[in-house]
Amino acid sequence: MKLNAHNFKENAAKALKDEDLQASLAKLGTGFPLKRLAAAARLPEFEALRDQARDIKDHTLRHLDFYLEKFECKVQETGGHVHWARDIEDGRKIVYDICESVGAKTVTKGKSMIGEEMAINEYLEEKGLIPVETDLGEYIIQLRNEPPSHIIAPAIHLRKSHVEEAFRKTHTELPPERNLDEPEDLLKEARAMLRKKFIAADVGITGANFMIAETGSTVIVTNEGNGDLTQTLPRVHIVLCSIEKMVPNLEDCATLLRVLARSATGQEQSVYTTFSTGPKQMDDPDGPDQFHVVILDNGRSRMLGHDTHDMLRCIRCSACINHCPVYQSVGGHAYGSIYPGPMGSVLTPAIYGLEQSCDLPNASTMCGKCEEVCPVRIPIPQMLRSWREKQWEDGPVPILQRLAMSVWAFWAVRPKAYHFGAKIKMRLLGLLGRKNGHFKSLLFSKAWTKSRDFPAPEGKTFQQLWSEKGGRRS
Repeated sequence: MKLNAHNFKENAAKALKDEDLQASLAKLGTGFPLKRLAAAARLPEFEALRDQARDIKDHTLRHLDFYLEKFECKVQETGGHVHWARDIEDGRKIVYDICESVGAKTVTKGKSMIGEEMAINEYLEEKGLIPVETDLGEYIIQLRNEPPSHIIAPAIHLRKSHVEEAFRKTHTELPPERNLDEPEDLLKEARAMLRKKFIAADVGITGANFMIAETGSTVIVTNEGNGDLTQTLPRVHIVLCSIEKMVPNLEDCATLLRVLARSATGQEQSVYTTFSTGPKQMDDPDGPDQFHVVILDNGRSRMLGHDTHDMLRCIRCSACINHCPVYQSVGGHAYGSIYPGPMGSVLTPAIYGLEQSCDLPNASTMCGKCEEVCPVRIPIPQMLRSWREKQWEDGPVPILQRLAMSVWAFWAVRPKAYHFGAKIKMRLLGLLGRKNGHFKSLLFSKAWTKSRDFPAPEGKTFQQLWSEKGGRRS
């Protein structure tokens, strides 16, 4: 995906006017969030598990070099191979070289955010291979030539009519008069078309929710059987993951799995949780002949020990995205990055640089809901503030914005003068607006009055009322 995170404001404005998108996003606030709440309520030890999950990730990150080396040794012991990719170009070349070594023509691919980060589909297509997404949501957006708009629900921005249109345009070998009115019809058609791809594939690519140092295993968590078919039917299985997906042992992995599904979709556990350990052994009935794990850095090692260190705890559950009022208003594509929402607003600048994503740290109401629901307790608002501070210190900040903030800061550090000026301003606005009770246009407030009236102040200010009730001004 081509990064356009520097266009967030423009993208958001378009998203707010997209009626189809707004209709799709309207369902998000009552879907995943309510299911997560119910799932957490059913598990008395949920909050304690969050603490354990945080501690596991913190411990692993402190000793990440040790666990990465241990994982590599264990994979090699089982007959597999580990490949280290410093950046996206390294990762792409490694994947292509593996495919070329076995004469691959068709590649099936399970859902993988690292695959999206590497833009591996586009790269393989340029090299003459045919990559096929097998997750239903990813398959749909691949047909539409779109990036995912959500981490766990990549096609959440689409309606049923969009899916039908994509299927009729692509599956031209099927009867045009077929009925695609119901979601079940669309699912059956996708399953039938993908079944052929599974069987024909030379290489299968999956992501990894976790890597386990103790056993050299990788883990995928899905609600579809496509991940298992992708990694067991082809003769070569390639796993794409990033360095922070490491966990020390099976017990730690189990703890993280207990908070992952509940935080993501409100399930006790996902339908499929699959552990892959090396290639097919002598007494195995099925499985790949080759097992390769490509571990991507792409700027993550720079995050260790720095302001965004805690973001490496992220287990990609999307809880922060599901609860974010900004995401619920504009969707994932507005962020211009494969990582949308609050976690993306922290991670994207860390990977690509602040200049390439200068709007994202400000794409937040700072309501704190993201930190409140995070299963590994990542302090996302704190890191967003850190990015904003860096943006202010190092740029880029528009001159007018910098001037406006400097003027505000001058008054903000002088509370007596600030409150006196606010009182005078409120009285003046109250007098000017008492006839209509509101302003249709107001100097320095055009963004507000563009879509709503500005109410004329009435009565005393909040600070006055607070003071009268015994409160103290800070």
